[in-house]
Amino acid sequence: MFMKKGLVIMPTYNEAINIERIIARILTISPQLDVLVIDDDSPDHTGDIVEKMTEKNKRVHLMRRESKLGLGTAYVLGFQHMLTQNYDFAFEMDADFSHNPDDLPRFIELLDTYDLVIGSRYVDGVSVVNWPVKRLLLSYSACYFARVVTGIPVRDLTSGFKCYSRKAVAAVDWKSFDVDGYGFQIQSVFSVYRAGLRLKEIPIIFVERRAGESKMSRRIIWEAFWLVWKLRYKSVFNRK
Repeated sequence: MFMKKGLVIMPTYNEAINIERIIARILTISPQLDVLVIDDDSPDHTGDIVEKMTEKNKRVHLMRRESKLGLGTAYVLGFQHMLTQNYDFAFEMDADFSHNPDDLPRFIELLDTYDLVIGSRYVDGVSVVNWPVKRLLLSYSACYFARVVTGIPVRDLTSGFKCYSRKAVAAVDWKSFDVDGYGFQIQSVFSVYRAGLRLKEIPIIFVERRAGESKMSRRIIWEAFWLVWKLRYKSVFNRK
């Protein structure tokens, strides 16, 4: 029986404290999965740690970038690699254990039916651990706002834990994206939905990072706000 191969794409910046453990965990979860780390010249030498791992394991891959270029462009680079190297599906996943590697098989099992599987914090109540109330309200409100304005029937539009079929990755014009963070996540779901492909949300428990620093910024939040209205315009006037 043919076993589909997938790529877990993890953008990193200063994740030395987490990266070796999470890669090792992913590799033990499923023989179907390779890991691609895209490191933005981390001062804490995250890239050096991953490079040593690539020398010992052919399922670990590394791309280094010369400066901090952001999550969105990292994922675009990763998706291009996924297509050229003939993987069957690709994950977006954080490197800080906010996303549980044990959930990966649940996503893979649904790929025969769906093109984009979204790990949702809000599809079954609220499943977030260790967030202050202010941040939880911001995230939940942002998702509600984006859902109402864009009309996309997804409760967690800003989730960064996703699995795309090869068909979904190929259907999106990634080069047209010029947003990062929340905005990138919203636009990626919007693009797959507009392509007429099948989406599925599954409940996950999101745990605030165990170690290191959050990379969220006010710029990313405002960028997402204005993007939502841009996507609404595209929907109403049927623009590409």
